[in-house]
This record gives sequence, C-alpha cells and structure tokens, in this order.
Amino acid sequence: MSDHGGSIQEMLATNLRRARTQRGLSISELSRRSRIGKATLSQLESGNGNPTIETVFSLSRALELPVSDLLDSRPPGGPTVVRAADVEVLSGEGVDLRTLRRIETGDTIFEVYDQQFRADRRQESLGHAGTEHTVVQSGRLSLDVGGQEVELGPGDYVYFDASLPHRYLAIEGTVRSVLLLQYRSDQRPHPQAPHSTPRPPS
Repeated sequence: MSDHGGSIQEMLATNLRRARTQRGLSISELSRRSRIGKATLSQLESGNGNPTIETVFSLSRALELPVSDLLDSRPPGGPTVVRAADVEVLSGEGVDLRTLRRIETGDTIFEVYDQQFRADRRQESLGHAGTEHTVVQSGRLSLDVGGQEVELGPGDYVYFDASLPHRYLAIEGTVRSVLLLQYRSDQRPHPQAPHSTPRPPS
C-alpha cells in the first residue's frame, strides 16, 4: 500500500489470484462465499474489473485476510511521502478511501486510510476481519454497529470489532476522517509470506 507504482486493478488481480489459489478455492466457491458474481471475479483476476470498496471488503471477509493483502505492493526501502494527488481513490456507495500506509509490528498489522464520506450517503459493510478505528476530522458521522448507533463529531474517535455488520452515514456535510484497520498476524493465513507486487481497502 505504501508503494503506489501499480494500479488498484493490477495489484488486486495479482493478489486475488494468489490468495484464492493458496486456499484451493475455485472461482465458483469464492463467488459463493463473497456473494460476488463469477464473471465479476474473473474480470477482477484478469485486471479488467472496476473494484469498489464493497467488493474489496467482501473479498477480505470471504478470504479471511486483511484488505492490504489484496491491495498491497512491496514495502519501500526508505522514507516515503504519500502525496494526496498520487494515491488512487477506491470508492463505495458513500465513501472514498485512499490507502496511505501498511505497518507491521510484532504480531499486529495496521492499515492507514484517508476516508471521506459523501454527504447524506450510507456506506454499509457485512463485516470483515480486524478491528476498525475511525477518527473524525470534520463533519458529523453516524455509525451503527450491530444495531448500536453512535454519533461522532470532529475529534471524536471510535473503534469496534469489524467482523460485526456496520453502517456509516454522513449526517452533516462531507465527513473527513482517518481509518485505521488493525489485524493480528494470525488473521493472515501466511504471515511470513512476502506480499506480491504490484498490487493493489471496507
């Protein structure tokens, strides 16, 4: 995620094929688990698809791996500045995500995203691996996690078990926030395996 040399389509194609093959899953079985059509999966694996946030997070849930395992390229060799203009946006029904950084420390993996919710639009997730952390920077955001609703304003922070169904709604203008996804390394099937490059996520 920190090396943005490849497109989201290219990186997702490479990593999706690898993850599916490692698990011995057919396109049909992955389609059943992810609720994504076989034709769409075939397009994604060939690099011709147009992945949405919903698609990537459904694949993360179905394959039981962090989003960055689908969207990551090799880590950089030195200091890296991520310029907003250089990062592709992954869009969903109500949110635009820009992947900023993947951090591995001890037995924990963190993914850092710039997250912008569009006014009066809902963003729903059936749930995915990890713990989700959100810090609101501007606007007001409603979050429903498993039927429990909270409202967040600038400076507010929330975290929750991301495997629970959850829904965001920008209730006051466009909402800017930082999203941090946290995983244990054992939530990855092959924690020691190098990430495929290049690559390209909830």
